[in-house]
Amino acid sequence: MVRPEDTSRVGGPRHYLMCRPTHFAVEYAINPWMDPAVGVDRARAIRQWEGLRELYRSLGHRVSEIEPIEGLPDMVFAANGALVVEGRVYGARFAGAERTPEGPAYLDWFRQAGYTEIKEPKHVNEGEGDFITLDDVILAGTGFRTEAAAHQEAERLLDRPVVTLQLIDPRFYHLDTALFALSGDQVAYYPGAFSEGSRRVLRALYPDALLATEEDAAVLGLNAVCDGENVVIAAEAEALAGRLRALGYTVHPVELDELRKAGGGAKCCTLELRDAPLD
Repeated sequence: MVRPEDTSRVGGPRHYLMCRPTHFAVEYAINPWMDPAVGVDRARAIRQWEGLRELYRSLGHRVSEIEPIEGLPDMVFAANGALVVEGRVYGARFAGAERTPEGPAYLDWFRQAGYTEIKEPKHVNEGEGDFITLDDVILAGTGFRTEAAAHQEAERLLDRPVVTLQLIDPRFYHLDTALFALSGDQVAYYPGAFSEGSRRVLRALYPDALLATEEDAAVLGLNAVCDGENVVIAAEAEALAGRLRALGYTVHPVELDELRKAGGGAKCCTLELRDAPLD
């Protein structure tokens, strides 16, 4: 296992885009986590989200915010809104009608923020929900939300190789619920979320990867955010947190159980803006 001090992602603040859960609710069920009969405590969801935002700021990261839109209760899950690499924006085209308006809303934010290389997708994809960017490759999930054709579309735009991974467990409907980047060339993942063929690919690419248990995956412990040194992770994923500490990472447990009622965690709330380097 590569230790954090050996990776290229150590040092330097990240730039994240987030969306306050002002209109958060569970009004429909588009993944196994969602049950409209359970109900949510929106005020608690907002407090938890604010805690996540302030944690990022305390770690030296920059946080931008997109204005939430009434009628879009899942807009808080900003990671699904786009994929950004070196300032190039690959927009989202959502699989479900309930979230379709989020795609144009996020692209409007990027235009207003001054981004110029923006691609409106032809194929269904849900942004960083199904795209994990590492130094030399982008891992891309398919099976539940994102079409495999979107992987090729993203590859052409971003000029980086994209590796397709097949998800097979509906609990892990996005790649970012089953895998996260520990560094620019290392990952953690739950093998049971993937087809046998994709497990072979992951073993070949990352023979020293950190393998999570089903127990940690089942509390969205892999829906985590790592800057190469710090890991922001679901508070309930205690075993995974302990293993990360043993590897030298600084672990920051966060309580996001209210947002988990819609199938989201720290990463779902966090879209990394990999802006183009300054000249």
